[in-house]
Amino acid sequence: MEILVLSDTHMPKKAKQLPKRFIKELKDVDALIHAGDWQTLELYEMLKDYAPVFGVYGNVDGEDIQDKFPAKQTLEWKGYQIGIVHGHGDKKTTEKRVLEAFQEDPPDVLIYGHSHIPVLRYFKKTLLFNPGSLTDKRRSPMYSFGRLTLTEDGIHAEHIFFR
Repeated sequence: MEILVLSDTHMPKKAKQLPKRFIKELKDVDALIHAGDWQTLELYEMLKDYAPVFGVYGNVDGEDIQDKFPAKQTLEWKGYQIGIVHGHGDKKTTEKRVLEAFQEDPPDVLIYGHSHIPVLRYFKKTLLFNPGSLTDKRRSPMYSFGRLTLTEDGIHAEHIFFR
């Protein structure tokens, strides 16, 4: 199963359309996961034509997005649990808030956003995956999104960086 992972798109404030590099990857995906800060539902409307879209809302998302997506969720595909949360809140680091959100039942993969900083590493047995941002790289040298591949043999996650 091939999944594209994105977060913190802030569209249309940070971009009016999806980057060409991202669109190129949409051809053969089974699902899309957005880890919040969509800004408007227009992005969901664009993405759903490519594959089923799953996600959560972030701290800048209004009621329309909060009505469509939960604050956190867990998906199960190919026998793997995938947790999704944006990661915003008070005090602590984004990563600590994300881990605390799933401390009762840690998933195999924990997808989050908020910081706009690409992360791919393990914490105990959970793969932490922040795709960065397609449209608002902040202090990062490049824009980014993620690809998650789930097979019977395991999980493969990678960032796709572009200018």
